[in-house]
Amino acid sequence: YNILLQVMDHGKLTDHNGKSVDFRNVILIMTTNAGAVDLSKAAYGFTRNKREGDDIEAINRTFAPEFRNRLDAVIPFAHLSPEIIGQVVEKFVLQLEAQLADRNVTIELSDEATAWLVERGYDEQMGARPMGRVIQEHIKTPLADEVLFGRLKGGGHVRVVVEHDGSKSKLVFEFPEGPVTPKPDKIAPGVKRAPRRKTDASKAAAKAGPKKAAPKAAPKAGPKSGPKPGGPKPSGPTGGSGGRHVPKVPLVKA
Repeated sequence: YNILLQVMDHGKLTDHNGKSVDFRNVILIMTTNAGAVDLSKAAYGFTRNKREGDDIEAINRTFAPEFRNRLDAVIPFAHLSPEIIGQVVEKFVLQLEAQLADRNVTIELSDEATAWLVERGYDEQMGARPMGRVIQEHIKTPLADEVLFGRLKGGGHVRVVVEHDGSKSKLVFEFPEGPVTPKPDKIAPGVKRAPRRKTDASKAAAKAGPKKAAPKAAPKAGPKSGPKPGGPKPSGPTGGSGGRHVPKVPLVKA
C-alpha cells in the first residue's frame, strides 16, 4: 500500500518505466479486514455489547503513520439489520425468477419463508455471503427438478412456504391451482431478464427481412401462325436480302 503515497500526495503514479498515470480526478476507496477479528470478539463488562475503538487500534498497528495521515476518513461497517437482509433475500429470488422467465415460471415467497432464509443465510462474522448457498440448497436445487421433470415443466406459479415437523422446519413448494394474479414487473437493480428463446424459423425470417411481392409473370405468346405482316420476306431461290434478283449461274463441266 506504500505505492499509494505518491498518488495521495501528487495525484499521479509513475511506474518503473517512467510512465506516469494521472490520478487527479480519482477518489480512492479502500477496504481492509484490519480490526474485523477484534470487533467479532465478545466485549468485556456488563454494559457493552460491542467492542468500540478496537478497529482503530488494529488499523494503527497495521498501517504506517504516513499512510494513515493521508486518509480523509475511516468508516467502520455496521452489521446488517434484518430488514436489509430481507432485501438481500428478495434480490436472490428476483434473480432466480429472471432466469426462469423464458420458462414462464413465477416465484412467490411467504413472509415466514423470508424470515427462515434470513435466519439461516446471515452470519455476523461472514455477513450475507452464506445466503447464496442457502438459497441454492433449499430453493434452486429442488426447484430445478420441478421445472425439468415436475409440475413446472410447462410453466406455472410456485409459492415457497415453511413446513414444520416437530422441532424441525424446512421449505416446501405449493402450486396454486387456477389463474394466478400476475405480480408487478419489478427487477432488482442491475438484474436483467433472460431474453426469450428464438426458434429456427424466427431466426431465418429475421435474416431474410421483409417479404417482397413476386413480380407478375408476363402472358405467354400463342403459337406463331406465319410471318408477321410487313416483316421481312423469306428468302427464296431468287430472292435475297433487300429483294434484289440474283441470276442463276449454270454449272459447266470441265
